[in-house]
Amino acid sequence: MNGLDFDDDMAEEGFSESGIDVPEAEKAVLHLINALGEKPDRDGLKNTPRRVARMYLELLRGYHDDPQKIVNGALFNITYDEMVIVRDIEFYSLCEHHILPFLGRVHVAYLPAGKVIGLSKIPRIVDIYARRLQVQERMTRQIADTIQELLEPYGVAVVVEGLHLCSMMRGVKKHGARMTTSAMLGSFRTNPATRQEFLDNISRGAGPLKI
Repeated sequence: MNGLDFDDDMAEEGFSESGIDVPEAEKAVLHLINALGEKPDRDGLKNTPRRVARMYLELLRGYHDDPQKIVNGALFNITYDEMVIVRDIEFYSLCEHHILPFLGRVHVAYLPAGKVIGLSKIPRIVDIYARRLQVQERMTRQIADTIQELLEPYGVAVVVEGLHLCSMMRGVKKHGARMTTSAMLGSFRTNPATRQEFLDNISRGAGPLKI
């Protein structure tokens, strides 16, 4: 099995539940190739509409993932009220304005109020909202609101750092520019010391974002 076959097979697993009309997506990609003045029947492009349509099954799967199902009971009652931080979570998304990638890392913290969540679930929540046509500001708040709803903690903090190819490849072409967004809920908004503790923690050892 070659790499392309593997990608397509993986994508096909989500076909029936994806909500994406793959045949129509293929037609749209074919129309775009024609509109750009290319020859869709040449060797390099012959299977491109099919590959692109199935690629979107994976890149946009977040629309059809349910945070409650992702967590799947991985909430644990525990007596712990100190800050929990998961930092440097990689993400990849598509900007809804130009359908170009933006990518980077997410830092998440919460103050438990009797419940904690399994470690792997926070990166999966990030993926739910990254794997959509997105803007970084909205994605940041969606992650924070979902964790707040699931855990009902004393507070939630989310910081997202992103590199946007729409500003690197086109337009202003500023290759080193990165965007930082944050959402502070509960104690992280009302208590400056709590907020600063979180910001100090995520700044330690943080290297530059790279593509």
